[in-house]
Amino acid sequence: MEERRWRMEDGRSSTSVLRLFVAISPPENVKDQIEKAQQQLRRAASGNIVRWTKRDQFHLTLKFLGNVEATRVKELTQALHGACLGTGPLRLRAEQIGFFPGARVPRVLWVGVNDEQDKLSRLQNSVEMNVKKFTDENAAQPRSAGCASPGVPPASSREKFTGHITLGRIQRIRRLESEALSKATAAIANPFFGEWTANHIELIRSELSSTGSRYTTLAEIPLIEKQ
Repeated sequence: MEERRWRMEDGRSSTSVLRLFVAISPPENVKDQIEKAQQQLRRAASGNIVRWTKRDQFHLTLKFLGNVEATRVKELTQALHGACLGTGPLRLRAEQIGFFPGARVPRVLWVGVNDEQDKLSRLQNSVEMNVKKFTDENAAQPRSAGCASPGVPPASSREKFTGHITLGRIQRIRRLESEALSKATAAIANPFFGEWTANHIELIRSELSSTGSRYTTLAEIPLIEKQ
């Protein structure tokens, strides 16, 4: 594991909070292919109907935690170690393009991420269970694109996890615009963007600003096979 040093930049006390999420980052060659598809779809989306995800924000989000006290980052990292034990490396495939909740009224445009052994789903569930005490599941933090959570679909926490990388988010769209975007998506031949072996997950800090979110990896937690 590589744990990265971090420091508070705003001069606040040790009770400061960090906006955090847990994710897997795709390699650069996979990002290349995803970005090419994104550029094709940009041409089909008129005006500013889609808020496009930047290349350095391409992540497969496993869990959005929201605000966590800075003093609990070490404890949270240890909990994530527990979540990763017994999983081992994942062989992942980035393929297909879809919409949440659907093509007729799209809110999130995404690239799917899957694995053949369903280890990804089990890992996500393990992460979810191990970080419960760091989140307030009863708080008003819906898992939706509208709450600016990185890569989180508009679904309740009780629905099945769908591995994906967010291409863009849509606030309002007219029927003709959604039809044009759907046709452009269908026109992308063989929507396969590559495969890779994920050897670790990342604990990432998200800082909001007027120019968009800035991500900083605080820790990398290895995916370890059972001994």
